[in-house]
Amino acid sequence: MKKIWLITGCSTGFGRALALEALHQGNEVGVSARKTEDIQDIIDKYPQTAIAIKLDVTDETEIVSATSKMVAHFGGIDVLVNNAGIGYFGAIEESEDTEVRRMFEINVFGLANMTKAVLPIMRKQRSGHIVNIASIGGLVGYPGVGFYNATKFAVDGLSESLS
Repeated sequence: MKKIWLITGCSTGFGRALALEALHQGNEVGVSARKTEDIQDIIDKYPQTAIAIKLDVTDETEIVSATSKMVAHFGGIDVLVNNAGIGYFGAIEESEDTEVRRMFEINVFGLANMTKAVLPIMRKQRSGHIVNIASIGGLVGYPGVGFYNATKFAVDGLSESLS
């Protein structure tokens, strides 16, 4: 049975690969990125089932626009994949405050705001799945990545609370 997916962070890596696989399996996908030109090739390959969504997960206006576009185009959202994220690595005492805050904004608050925006849609549908991409860094702390680990611990805690 086909599903309607919204995937964040599709310009490269796992998000891109997941979007392509979901489309290959016959699903409808909102393929999102901060710059839609980075995902245009996916839309060109799947013009009937993929839409490009400009989305910076730290921008609440873009989050509302993205979810509204999904509902208007596809009729709902069955699966949200919170994949957008960045890493900042370095000793805690040497870390740049602005970079650490940016990482928390994307990895934690962006994910939380996407979840908050999609939950009312899923509740209205009486179904839906939210997949939050974390890492082993959310379970075990490692030297040199303390703040990154902290963001992933937060993702794991929020995910557990949602289940």
